[in-house]
Amino acid sequence: PSGVGKGTLIRLLRERHPGLGLSISATTRAPREGEHHAEHYYFLDPDEFDAKVAAGEFVEHAAYSGNQYGTLRSELSRHRESGGVVLEIELQGARQVRETMPEAHQIFIAPPSEEALRTRLIGRGTDSPESIERRLAVAREELAARNEFPDVVVNDDLDEAVARLDAIVSAHYQPL
Repeated sequence: PSGVGKGTLIRLLRERHPGLGLSISATTRAPREGEHHAEHYYFLDPDEFDAKVAAGEFVEHAAYSGNQYGTLRSELSRHRESGGVVLEIELQGARQVRETMPEAHQIFIAPPSEEALRTRLIGRGTDSPESIERRLAVAREELAARNEFPDVVVNDDLDEAVARLDAIVSAHYQPL
């Protein structure tokens, strides 16, 4: 779910596995302070995003919390030489990837509790109270789907969560 700490865990994982690529997602949401196009996201207007969907340029795409998000096929191609790439995606996208790329290994990142997730979302200071409530409503649905994933990492203690994620990835990732 949004706010569970996927970005932090992925950053720390990639420090342990420098050859592991990170796919930059596309989105229709506005950049947050400090975010830059083609570094944090590909920020697209809704018409541009829809045109890329119609052209089949996405491996997965989904509406989330009032915005569109997706993984461009070109991002996977860009990382082909590394032997592995991480997609930081939500449940809708993960289900699409499961269908289109069954060889992908999926890991669900869970918060220790809904209250902890609420605290994290508020602490980010990037969302309105209404947006936080929408994200929590979506998170409840996503948390109910955690059993769809072969591995679940609970992000309660950061060091333990990174170690668990590292062990899972190390068992599946073979750098070229």
